[in-house]
Amino acid sequence: MNKPLYAKDFLPADGTSGTLIGRAWIPAARSQNKIAGPSPILVAEDGVFDLSAIAPTVAELINSGFDRSRLDPGKVRYLCSVEDLLHNSHSESRNSELPHLLAPVDLQAIKACGVTFMCSMLERIIEERAGGDSARAADIRAQLSAKIEGDIADIKPGSRDAEALKEVLQKEGLWSQYLEVGIGPYAEVFTKSQVLSAVGSGQQVGVLPFSEWNNPEPEIVLLVNNRAEVVGATLGNDVNLRDIEGRSALLLGKAKDNNASCAIGPLVRLFDQTFSIDDVRKADVSLNIRGTDGFELNEVSPMTAISRDVLDLVGQTFNRNHQYPDGIALFTGTLFAPTQDRDHEGQGFTHKLGDTVTIATPKLGALMNTVTHTDKAPQWEFGISALMKNLSQRGLL
Repeated sequence: MNKPLYAKDFLPADGTSGTLIGRAWIPAARSQNKIAGPSPILVAEDGVFDLSAIAPTVAELINSGFDRSRLDPGKVRYLCSVEDLLHNSHSESRNSELPHLLAPVDLQAIKACGVTFMCSMLERIIEERAGGDSARAADIRAQLSAKIEGDIADIKPGSRDAEALKEVLQKEGLWSQYLEVGIGPYAEVFTKSQVLSAVGSGQQVGVLPFSEWNNPEPEIVLLVNNRAEVVGATLGNDVNLRDIEGRSALLLGKAKDNNASCAIGPLVRLFDQTFSIDDVRKADVSLNIRGTDGFELNEVSPMTAISRDVLDLVGQTFNRNHQYPDGIALFTGTLFAPTQDRDHEGQGFTHKLGDTVTIATPKLGALMNTVTHTDKAPQWEFGISALMKNLSQRGLL
């Protein structure tokens, strides 16, 4: 993050024309009762506004059906300019007297769907067959692609064609647990991270110190209220440890849920006349990785290539069998298949400390983070008990 950064680098292409809500840490100097803490915010053309008088948490704000057009000006409080908020969130020398961004979710469960794009499904199979060894990946990728890539590109998960393909692959000894969720009737849904553990734009993301094969996963994250209604979207980085998960699917939690391993942001764009679920379906999600070693990678993931509709993913996650009283933030999966070699031929991509990862799409803006080890990232200490105590001290409960 050496070049100057401005609000336009992180806001949607149409600026603040949509309904942009988020969450920020409000320093004591800017707090009404001189106690620092997190608050839901509205980011608008004329500045950043504290919404805690309307709802103390983002979860409650969303569940209550927040509508910017019906906003009571008497219940919002000006905090700072949009430029000050975003610059302070992405500056290496943060001004402690100004607000900075947090992940724009709080009490929502953070869930994720995997293997929702055929290209990434093949990469999961490669990880499994390589046993987490990146040096074997190129040979296995060539073998698998020659045999099955053409067959599955147009297969609808759970269809009769999918069942027929499953039988063929089983006979050839090519069936995999990843194919089961990739073309089978049931989507893979897992808990990505714990409530309140996600980091926001401008913060560090972590990979385990002993992981030697890992990558970002650029995704659109859906915000779902407690009635299972999708109300908006944001961006996410589902940091992935390929060598850990590749050893065994039972290590998924070890590979996915670690300190600072989940980034969400920069802001949630709620559905209104400027943004809808169809904009999510048509989005192109770009990924840029810049290393301190001069390495640079650019990729684009079109959501049109997803194999399951995003509302089907929501329905498989939140239904009569499993409810979420505080709503969910749902990662919808990634097309990104990190096959570009970084250091050695055939070993593909892996992170290095100091990498800057930027995930962007025009309607949602840009999420930017730098990579560190999980034990070097700021330790997560502000959990649910701390939040409740803080809200009480600030007179918001």
